[in-house]
Amino acid sequence: MTKRSLVLVLIVAGATLTLAQEKVRQPKLTPQNSGTTSGLIAVSPVDERVVWASGRFGTFVKTTDGGKTWTVGVVPGAETLQFRGLYAVSDRVAYLQSIGVSGNPTDFRIYKTTDGGATWTMQFQNQNPGAFYDCIAFWTPRRGLSHSDSVNGVFPELRTTDGGRHWNDISANMPPALTGEASFAASNTCLAVQGLRNAWIATGGSAVARILATTDGGDTWNAYDTPIVSSPSAGAFTVAFRDPNRGIVGGGDLDPTDPNNARTAISRDGGRTWTLTNAPPVTGAIFGLAYASGGNREERAEDDESRSVVITANAGGAAWTPDEGKTWFSLPLTGYWAVAFASPKAGWLVGVHGTITKISF
Repeated sequence: MTKRSLVLVLIVAGATLTLAQEKVRQPKLTPQNSGTTSGLIAVSPVDERVVWASGRFGTFVKTTDGGKTWTVGVVPGAETLQFRGLYAVSDRVAYLQSIGVSGNPTDFRIYKTTDGGATWTMQFQNQNPGAFYDCIAFWTPRRGLSHSDSVNGVFPELRTTDGGRHWNDISANMPPALTGEASFAASNTCLAVQGLRNAWIATGGSAVARILATTDGGDTWNAYDTPIVSSPSAGAFTVAFRDPNRGIVGGGDLDPTDPNNARTAISRDGGRTWTLTNAPPVTGAIFGLAYASGGNREERAEDDESRSVVITANAGGAAWTPDEGKTWFSLPLTGYWAVAFASPKAGWLVGVHGTITKISF
């Protein structure tokens, strides 16, 4: 092939790609008024109308009309804490998980409300000096996990099977931790669940970013390497699976001198192996990601709408892909920490200064 022919081929290919991208319908973004200026770090839709979000200064917000109006609350006794973990069951029932800002190990707590946030019961208060609880997730309203960074080579993992009345230590079930291995409490998505017994944990902070995976509700776990960059400030931040086999992980580096390692990787075998996707158009680290389908589905066709993923990287921007990382589109958003969907028609991004944006495909 001559150079002239090669140039013509590349021009045609580029034009075809541009036309294909133009045919992709971009999502609708609708800013909403959260009623607070406190930074929001986690979001949990129950359905297309009921959504909870949580964040700094003990703050939580809730909508029951799809985000047209939000109510704001602060958990008594938690005014100095950050609720980086959240799981909403209904308009009345939700769980919050806190981290502190003072280094006090007892600042890591789990609260539950059964009356829409009017009152809260503290179900767990950490006593382990080295623990740092990053994420919380539930298979059902009664069965869930809480994940902590490693302490002396052990993950002090918690599990409940009775709606949080008891949080039991299952650290003996976990694989040994690598030196410095930890997760990132950036959006409550370092822990993902699917079905009734599958779960995945994204880690970093060590020589390699890993996925810890269980298929039996946390009784046994395996650890698998990912190609996401890892260092004390880097690793896999966020993970999601749309069925028992197919999932995506995202991460990067919080070090501002290393802004170009925000990457995603996909798995087709339940997290055992991972392949890097094309690089997304964000910088820094991917704080959160979510399937637009809402995830947690049974096996579906490979080319259906469930392959769309939205990512957010705080100050590094936001983007979405219709095909799990082959093609990327930037979103005109910045400062968002977390994203979650009830359905393709109803997703929410939350972030700094109480910002909330609804995203609809």
